[in-house]
Amino acid sequence: MKRIVLGLEYAGDAFCGWQSQAHGRTVQDVLEAALGRIAAEPVRLHCAGRTDTGVHASVQVVHFDTRAQRPLSAWVRGVNALLPATVVVRWSVEADQDFHARYLATERRYRYILHNAPTRPALLAGRVGWFHLPLDEGRMAEAAACLVGTHDFSSFRAAGCQSKTPVRVMHEARVGRQGDYLLFDFRANGFLHHMIRNLVGALVYVGKGRYPPSWMGELLQARDRSRAAPTFAADGLYLCGVSYPPRWSLPDDGRIIALPQLPLA
Repeated sequence: MKRIVLGLEYAGDAFCGWQSQAHGRTVQDVLEAALGRIAAEPVRLHCAGRTDTGVHASVQVVHFDTRAQRPLSAWVRGVNALLPATVVVRWSVEADQDFHARYLATERRYRYILHNAPTRPALLAGRVGWFHLPLDEGRMAEAAACLVGTHDFSSFRAAGCQSKTPVRVMHEARVGRQGDYLLFDFRANGFLHHMIRNLVGALVYVGKGRYPPSWMGELLQARDRSRAAPTFAADGLYLCGVSYPPRWSLPDDGRIIALPQLPLA
């Protein structure tokens, strides 16, 4: 058996999330089908981070095992020929059997792109979030700084989250502006279900003046989801980086990052 590792990119608004499910078309479904045709056998994928419906990935790392003897190029060009236009394999490598795309990832990185203007975007519909009232990025950046460190993120955890612990180590949490767009960047050892969208929702409340920046720290201490803001739309969220120890001989020494850039149109 060979263990093959792939790097992916996909537009999440074309799928019902990453993970296979009975009631929807998912990234895992279409990719396993294409890989199975190239391998001439069933293929089961394991990913670095499951993305929800509407969430995009400029970087996703997956692995699978196969008995098929194929050149590495077949897992890129051959598979891409069978995939819809909204998902693509960027690269492939062979790894040892003890590599695991999910369990060996040391960091994950997400970016949320928010269009902050009176009217909604049309050309970027589904690819960026939107908020119509003016937002103060300085206040939001100050609030985001409270998130850095080791914290219990229960106030930003979805009710159906299956993680064994709400504690995560946030290495980076930043907010910046490029014209009419706000960029929210988060880097941590892992994230809870809906955690980024819940953080963005709370930061928007701070940015529009409903709460002071210190409110983010209060929410962390409260560990109570009911006290935080509603979950923000998935449209502007991108999984954009996954890091592994360098011993696995992955691209870029295991720091696989592709930040979505503006303009997207």
